[in-house]
Amino acid sequence: MTNSTRAGRREWTAFVVLLLPLLLVSMDVSVLFFAVPAITEDLAATGTQQLWIFDSYAFALAGLLITMGSLGDRIGRRKLLLLGAAAFGAASVAAAYAQNAETLIAARFVLGMGGATLMPSTMGLVRNLFQDDAQRTKAVGIWSGAMAGGIALGSVLGGVMLEHFWWGSVFLINVPAMLLLLVFAPLLVPEFKDPRPARFDLLGAALSLGAVLPVIYGVKRMAADGFNTTLLLCVVVGLVLGAAFVLRQRGTRDAVISRELFRHRAFGAGIALNTLAMFGMMGANYFTTQYLQSVLGKGPMEAALWGTLPSLAVGVAGPMATVIAQKANRAYVITAGFLIAATGFAILMSTGTNSLILTLVACAVIACGIVTVMALVSDMALGAAPAEKAGSAASLVEAGQEFGGALGMAAFGSVGMAVYRHDVTRDAPAGLSHGALESARETLVGAVSTAAALPGRTGGALAAAARDAFVHGMHVAAVGATAVLVLGAAVAVTALRNRDADHPEPAVTVGH
Repeated sequence: MTNSTRAGRREWTAFVVLLLPLLLVSMDVSVLFFAVPAITEDLAATGTQQLWIFDSYAFALAGLLITMGSLGDRIGRRKLLLLGAAAFGAASVAAAYAQNAETLIAARFVLGMGGATLMPSTMGLVRNLFQDDAQRTKAVGIWSGAMAGGIALGSVLGGVMLEHFWWGSVFLINVPAMLLLLVFAPLLVPEFKDPRPARFDLLGAALSLGAVLPVIYGVKRMAADGFNTTLLLCVVVGLVLGAAFVLRQRGTRDAVISRELFRHRAFGAGIALNTLAMFGMMGANYFTTQYLQSVLGKGPMEAALWGTLPSLAVGVAGPMATVIAQKANRAYVITAGFLIAATGFAILMSTGTNSLILTLVACAVIACGIVTVMALVSDMALGAAPAEKAGSAASLVEAGQEFGGALGMAAFGSVGMAVYRHDVTRDAPAGLSHGALESARETLVGAVSTAAALPGRTGGALAAAARDAFVHGMHVAAVGATAVLVLGAAVAVTALRNRDADHPEPAVTVGH
């Protein structure tokens, strides 16, 4: 069944405007990759401050997604989008001209808050602008491709800006786009909101923030620093608060997450499959960036440019998947996406320490499969949600991606590093000092740096052992990722094959 109201030129133009904040939010995840050395030197940032300059953005974004999606349903998605754009632009200026690390960390946190308003608002508005099922599916496919491409574009654009300007320029590129959004969104994007909103649940919002932040922090830090009791305690606290949040949502009429969303099986299945897809995706991202730089010896800028090549395929995969899904059973297309991504990991298992082209092919295949899954299950979840709850639905889709990515990085990173440390300890050349061996065991970067300071064959042998160990760890992690994605394929074909499509009521428009 297809709704009779089809989007015209105005709606598609509005959609192009909505892609602006999406690109910037996704770019901001990676735009700092090359700027860190300059920031550290200019602001005299400590190692801990450097960590928070990166993580404050991601933590604010992940922690506030659910709250902001619910808020947008109540006050209006366009209004929240404009408020978020203003905050994002102002925080970008503050970050660009920060005089110390503390100011930059605070500005990055506000950027994350702005991002948490922009992402569910744009996705929710896509649900409302395109009431025709086929058009909405196409728009979500483009949306998913733009988000994936923005992450790759961010690192390259950051490197280009740093070639010619100071480090603050990587933040100022946000400002013109946000100004365009503030001008054109009121003219082109109608306002949508829940016509019968419940009261905003402040306690539920606080519990959602308290649940998400400790879990995301714990798994991200375990991926980077290894397991320890303090980080495990963080995760446990988050899970306890998460259980309290679920109980609160089940027992109050003014829930942050409407129980109505989960009346349609397609919505819960979409969230779960999207989380699983992102879990698998991060199994590749964690290793391939390091592979390009520390195994193949590419410079940061060269590695970033090579890394953008798989994104070219991604830009085509999302829209193409939505076209195929119009003509074939969506369950089978989603299942194929999981299997394509699993094939990419199987290709990654055959790489060696000098396999640039094969690694890029593997990354492209993985990304195409994952974007296929994400585009279709995101659209499925949005389509199953009532139009007046589109903001909340979008925020849950995004929150699932954040959780899946963090868990994937922690799980596959831990497995790969365990294999790496075992192999380096076993294969390192005899006669190394305790300090040199410990440095080599810590990270591949540390091993390459240590090897460069050692004489002749000893340094070469250590570097070769470290690179072999890293690639072995990547292969073992790829086996795990393949298993997860094959499981995802089985779940998709089982849960969705005979799914009855749910078609909520048309979106509620409350003015221009």
